[in-house]
This record gives sequence, structure tokens and C-alpha cells, in this order.
Amino acid sequence: MSDLVIVESPAKAKTIKKYLGPGYEVVASMGHIRDLPKSKFGVDVEHDFEPQYVDIKGKEDLIKDLKKAAKKSEQVFLATDPDREGEAISWHLAHLLNLDLDQNNRVTFNEITKSGVKSGMDHRRRIDLDLVNAQQARRVLDRIVGYKLSPFLWRKIRRGLSAGRVQSVAVRLIVDREEEIKAFKPEEYWTIDALLGVKGVRKAFAAKFYGKKGKKIDIKSEEESNQILKELEGADYMVDSVKKGVRKKTPSPPFTTSTMQQEASRKLGFQARRTMKAAQELYEGVEVGEMGAVGLITYMRTDSLRISDEARQSAIHFISGKYGEEYLPDKPRIYKSKSNAQDAHEAIRPTMPELFPDQVKASLTTDQYKLYKLIWERFIASQMANAELDTVSADITAGEYLFKASGYSVRFNGFTVLYEEGKDEETENGDMLPPLAVGDPLKLKSIAGNQHFTQPPPRFTEASLIKALEENGIGRPSTYAPTITTILQRNYIEREAKQLKPTALGEVTTQLMRDHFKNIVDVDFTAHMEKNLDEVEIGKVDYVDMLKSFYGDFSKTLDTAEKEMEGTRVKVPHEETDIVCELCGRKMVIKIGRFGKFLACPGFPECKNTKRIAQETGGLCPLCGKKVLEKKSKTGKKYYGCEDNPTCSFMTWDEPMKEQCPKCGATLFKKRGKAGKIYCAKEGCDYERGLKDNAK
Repeated sequence: MSDLVIVESPAKAKTIKKYLGPGYEVVASMGHIRDLPKSKFGVDVEHDFEPQYVDIKGKEDLIKDLKKAAKKSEQVFLATDPDREGEAISWHLAHLLNLDLDQNNRVTFNEITKSGVKSGMDHRRRIDLDLVNAQQARRVLDRIVGYKLSPFLWRKIRRGLSAGRVQSVAVRLIVDREEEIKAFKPEEYWTIDALLGVKGVRKAFAAKFYGKKGKKIDIKSEEESNQILKELEGADYMVDSVKKGVRKKTPSPPFTTSTMQQEASRKLGFQARRTMKAAQELYEGVEVGEMGAVGLITYMRTDSLRISDEARQSAIHFISGKYGEEYLPDKPRIYKSKSNAQDAHEAIRPTMPELFPDQVKASLTTDQYKLYKLIWERFIASQMANAELDTVSADITAGEYLFKASGYSVRFNGFTVLYEEGKDEETENGDMLPPLAVGDPLKLKSIAGNQHFTQPPPRFTEASLIKALEENGIGRPSTYAPTITTILQRNYIEREAKQLKPTALGEVTTQLMRDHFKNIVDVDFTAHMEKNLDEVEIGKVDYVDMLKSFYGDFSKTLDTAEKEMEGTRVKVPHEETDIVCELCGRKMVIKIGRFGKFLACPGFPECKNTKRIAQETGGLCPLCGKKVLEKKSKTGKKYYGCEDNPTCSFMTWDEPMKEQCPKCGATLFKKRGKAGKIYCAKEGCDYERGLKDNAK
């Protein structure tokens, strides 16, 4: 008889089977097999919030197969993911398969490599019921909020709405930021910028006006700027002081789930969901040449900065061999995790640091390669020496007025030879100043006053929203991506380029929640609930007591809201457009339906005219020459079609380009993926080229 190992996905099963060899059967549960029912509340509030689990619909045959396989096996090992969800899946499997919860049948793999799998099998343990209870508590909390609050929103705003413990706070953060932006009143200010030259040096350098007699002056108007410029006419510019120094830049630590999602958004343009999909594939295993199926990164849901000594030594060995000993720090780098980190796993790193990205590129999809390269570079750089910058700043006098100039040059590039962290906002970088000495006369090349206005805080991007959620203790590594996906799908927020902004629906819903369910959208309250869940996980808090405390206050709040809003319904304002309804002449408005936004006549029900919203691409249809529009399918997938549809049948998933075909002048299209190319779709034209080839 062989032993049975149950994991969550077929890809993971295939990789682990390779390392376990004969004597083991490895099968996949395909994620959760039991859950709360979809059609009813499913929580017995009167009896300690006992969840009423049911087998997930559609998995009946899979469950039968798992039971048969378990009966034929000598031992059954539960090797689902090493987190709360994975622990809960193992617990559900144990119940379905009648396994002994006191047996050491739980196996976890931080990395799916030969050594990682061996280590997991050598360190079997019992199912951690504290971890299971933490997952159950979260699931029940979310069910209480969702099933009790959502129908209230249906009655008071619109059917189909949902509320969530984490998603409602995320929407509130975006709404609050939008209100800050709308309330912001820009203030005018001026700068005076001079371009100065040094004798014998061709290149001029920039200096900024600071003040008078050492005191800073803020210039508020053009009149003040012009007055100072007038007083500077004919002034002699001279170096008053020069200060030189050395600034050190330290590398960023290896990735956590949050920082990986942020950096993939900034550098790769990936949405959180796309990042996690590629990361899951890299963790579970991909076919790499002669190596076969191998997991290329450690577990991708973590808030820890810890790495193994073996991995650190492997990185040090690579750095000294590739770049030299001078690129190693004086002592190995050890990063400290945040105080509220669960620290259950290592940071996200390559399982084999010696396997650099170009060696595996041919085996990976484009997304997998880009993310692996990012993770690999971040990890290796985290173990490298500081970069050192020579800095110089100079005070320059012009009569009684003072200007300042600063710059830097790279003394030693250190870790930046490989990697630098991206930034959410642009920062000014000064150029190196020419050699300056106290008393040097300077020649004024140009000087001007420049008008500026203070700027409102920026809208959130996915990266900055994830950062805000993490900093405020809202959600956990596994929740960031699904939270953002949910609030986008529910039309509480929308993307505008890379920025996230609330819809009218999001603003109305958030205001109602603020007025009647303050705690649900309160950042501190939600963070406190997360802390309670963490304490359930380590056995400090009883999860039933926590649920009782929450439910008592929540049910009272819900009753009060029902009374206060009796007979009241909140209207969501519609956005008016310039598009005129061809049936009745009214200006059409934007409404939100099951499949997203659409145009509708405000004269409903007298006029029932509706239209899809389509965005112009700048491309022309290769069949009829009319405009090609960007559209969305019923499932939300983007495609492109002729504006004359259905008369003209042209549609494609490939993106129209602004570039025209050099052969026939028609619009070119871009096909992405491994078989990616740029091509002309016009009948009879055979022009095409690779994505990386320059236009000729």
C-alpha cells in the first residue's frame, strides 16, 4: 500500500510527486472542499456561532475519489498551503476522510524543492486547531457582515450590493482620499531659479533661491517674486560655503506579499491579482528544462522578512563570484519583521538563488519570468553592500540674498548595480556640482521666477492602497488582491489610468456606512479585529468569545439603523454625458448594471434606450475603415470591435496601435503572449514583425 499526500492544486501535486517518488500517491483537493452554504446564513448564532458546513457543489465526485484513495492508502498526509486557509482545508479533509486529529498527519512546504519537500515530510505535526479557529472566526465574521448588512444595503440603495469587513474599509480609504482632493484649495507660491557658471567649466549648474540674510523667505505672489528679481539685478554671485559628505543607501529587504504586490504594480504594471497568479505558479512548480517540475520561489503569502541561513549563504556565494567581495556587506544582513507580522514563513525569495532569471526564461511565461526576475533581483540585492554617494551642497550669496545648490555623484554603486526599489512618486535627483571653493565668483547665466501651486494628495494606486492597508493593519497578505478585485467588480471604485477613484455608488454607500455602521468602516476598529484574529491564531483569545462580543454590538447597530432609515431609500446620482438619446433627445446618463457601466436614457420607463459604453482607440477597422472601439464582454474581458457593429463584423482581442502599416497605411494590431507580434489585419497585406523588432 502507498501513502496518500493531498495538496491543493494539480501543478503542486505534480511537482511534489517528483520529489517523493514511488510509494506515494499525490492528489489535489482543488482548494476548499467544504464551506458555508451560499443559499443561507449557515451560522448557528444561538449555539456558539457553530458553522454549518456543506460540501461545495460540483465537488461530489472529487470527494468520492478522495475517500476511495484514502481507504486504499496506508497513511494519509495533508499537505495544503502553510497558512490559515491551508490549515482549514486540511481540517475539513480530516473530517471528511475520518482522520485522527491527534495524529501527525499535517505536512507543510515552505518551498517545493527536493530539500523543502524532504524537510516538510520529516517535520510532520498535528493539525493546528488555533490556526483553524482563526480561519473559522474570519469566515464567520465575514459571513455575519455580508449576510446581515448586504440585504440592508439592497433595501436602502440598490439590489445586488455587498458589504464586507475589509472591503468596506478599503472603499472608505479611497472615498476619504477623493473628498480630500475635492476639498483641497491650491495655494500659489513662487520659486526663483538661477543657472550659474564657474570660470573654466562649460556646464552651468542650477541654484534655488532660499532667502535673505540666512532667513528663509516664502514667495507667495508674482509681485513678491518680481521685487526680489529687481533687487537682484546687477548682484555679484559668490560661493559662501561648501559642505561635502557621504550618504549611504541601504538595500530594501526581500519581498513580503504586500511589498511584492506594490513593486510589481510600480515596475511591471501588474494588478495584484495578476501578481498573485504568477507567484502561485512559481511556488507550485514549473517545468524547467532537464530539472523537470520545480518550485522556483518560497511560499508567496507571508509578512515575514526572515530568510534561512542556507539561502543567505547561497546569495553571498553568488554575489562574491559575480561582483566581487567588495559588493558584500561587512556582516550578513538580517532584516527584522514588523511587530505584528505572523512570521510563519520566510520572506519571498528564489528557492535556488544560483538559478538566475535568464537560465529559466525559456521555461516561463512572460508574467512568470518578469515576476521571478523581480523576486530574484530583490533578494540578491538585499544581501549586497550599501551604495555610497558623494554629496555636496553650497550656499551662494547674491548681495543680501542667499541661494542653495546641491548634487551628488556615485562613489560606489553597491546593490544598485543590480536593483533599486521603485517609488510611488517622483523624487528630484540633483546632478553633481562642478568643483566649488569658498569665495569663488560665479557668473549668472539666467534667472527667472516660476509660478507653482500646491497639489492635493494623489489618488490611490493599487500599490499605494495595499501599502495603506498594510500600514493600518487592515487585512492580511492573502486578502489584499481579492479585496481590490471585489470592490472593482462591485463598482464601488473604478480605475482611471493606474489610479483608483470611487464611483457615485461607492460614495453613497460609504456615507451610509459612516452614518449608521461607523465601526464597520472604521480603520482602527477593523485593525483591532485583525489583531484579535491573530491572537486567536496563537491561542490567546477564544474565537467564540470574540464573535459574541462583535455580534452583540453589531446586531444592536443594525436594529438602530433599520429604525432610523425606515421608509428611506438613498438615490445614487447618475453621471450625465453629452451623448444625446436618438429616440427622445435627452442627454444620456451612465448607469451601472450586472456587467458594469452602460448608457441609458434618463426618460425611463417612457424611453428604454440603452447603449454600451465604448472607448475610441484611434485605430480604423481593416474591413470598412470606420473607428475601432475598445469594448468589454459580458465577463468583463476587454476586446476591440468596429463601431458599425453588427453591420460590420470585425472584432479582435488584439490591441490596435497608433502606428500605421508601412506597406498599406492601415492600422497595425499588437498580439501579446509567446507568439506575440505586430501585424496588419487588412486583407491582402502580409506585414508583420516581432514585438521587439523596431519599425522599419
